[in-house]
Amino acid sequence: MAIRDNFSYTDMEEWLDAKRVTEIECLVPDLTGVARGKILPRVKFTDDRGMRLPEVVLGMTVTGNTPERDAAYERAISSIDRDMILRADPSTITMVPWAADPTAQVIHDCYYADGRLVDFAPRSVLRRVLKLYEQRGWTPVVAPELEFYLTAKNIDPDLPLAAPIGRSGRAETSRQVYSIDAVNEFDPLFEDIYDYCEMMNLDVDTLIHEIGAGQMEINFQHGEPLGLADKVFYFKRTLREAALKHDMYATFMAKPMAGEPGSAMHVHQSVVDAETGKNVFSNDDGSPSPLFHQYIGGLQRYMPSAMAIVAPYVNSYRRIVRETAAPINLQWGIDNRTVGFRVPVSGSQDRRVENRVIGADANPYLALAITLACGYLGMTEAIEPSPMVEGNAYDMPVELPQGLSEAITLLRREDRLRDVLGERFIDVYTAVKELEHREFMQVISPWEREHLLLHV
Repeated sequence: MAIRDNFSYTDMEEWLDAKRVTEIECLVPDLTGVARGKILPRVKFTDDRGMRLPEVVLGMTVTGNTPERDAAYERAISSIDRDMILRADPSTITMVPWAADPTAQVIHDCYYADGRLVDFAPRSVLRRVLKLYEQRGWTPVVAPELEFYLTAKNIDPDLPLAAPIGRSGRAETSRQVYSIDAVNEFDPLFEDIYDYCEMMNLDVDTLIHEIGAGQMEINFQHGEPLGLADKVFYFKRTLREAALKHDMYATFMAKPMAGEPGSAMHVHQSVVDAETGKNVFSNDDGSPSPLFHQYIGGLQRYMPSAMAIVAPYVNSYRRIVRETAAPINLQWGIDNRTVGFRVPVSGSQDRRVENRVIGADANPYLALAITLACGYLGMTEAIEPSPMVEGNAYDMPVELPQGLSEAITLLRREDRLRDVLGERFIDVYTAVKELEHREFMQVISPWEREHLLLHV
């Protein structure tokens, strides 16, 4: 479900009038998931349909830099720094609850002057994958579960993060998984979060305390992928703003603290017949269908090549280690949280696969696009999965890439993902990620100074 179902431009203007909005934040999610764009007065937003931004805005690293002397990148993005035309998606209009004055925010799609979608924009990539499903008469359904950490404010990046102080005046020092009292330590913050989400129609569902100190998880109600990606994109902004109001940080880093579990975005996914609404993962007698097994087979076959998208930073791979509630391989099993692809116990209409590989730091549009793309290829290529694992998958070999550089190479070489996601997207994305990796490698870590300075 979209934030505003079947909203037209006329509906949006009437909504803005009713809310007495004076400013609009015009947002575009870039490849890293950063919200870029412009803030416009209401009058200019209404009068100036077709706001413009340089094309290169979509192709920047998380530090704001762009690749140089990369032939594939330069073929994909015009060297003359041409403009994109931005068009608001009325279904994403919502208030900015933390703004001092009545302010709205709306997500835009990116177009070229000739009317074509900018094909490497994250929303365009997800739309491309959804179109493939539509052509087969299928409708994918997803439900993200997003983990994050609350931390004390930290203005010095050289210092490690610490758990925040709750209402008791103390920071967490032990495992508090599923503890209600531990969540209530931050009750004023979560009251604001729920209020903000209700104002924004984000349809958040369950809040729990996860394993780590100050680690939480929020679940979203299941729905169509583009609408859910919009909600996750908005939620990340919302949570960070709410946390700042309460004098703490909220982070979606995959591994923000040493010695604590990492944060994931688990995505439950199923596919229904577009005409009948029947879950194609189940046969008429309620048993698992061939498409169900083939979907899992596609995840197993293509997820290693997709890791640069679902684990997009050097930090992401610190999460992929044994015995930390994160998968290390491509195994699947029923109600088994040690595998990469878990099948929850459910009825035939609710049969689904939970992809546990995706990190919380992933761009939600690209993460949903790639996991659906892997499943799609599994179904269309009739890929059979490996035998189901019933024991502890941590006892089995590591099968996922162990670093960003390796993952980038695998993504660049996978022709089938190029076909599904788009040639230009792969070229731009891998160039951006390679630059981020080079930037990281220029930083000398404390570990290197401590152990190498006087010993090598």
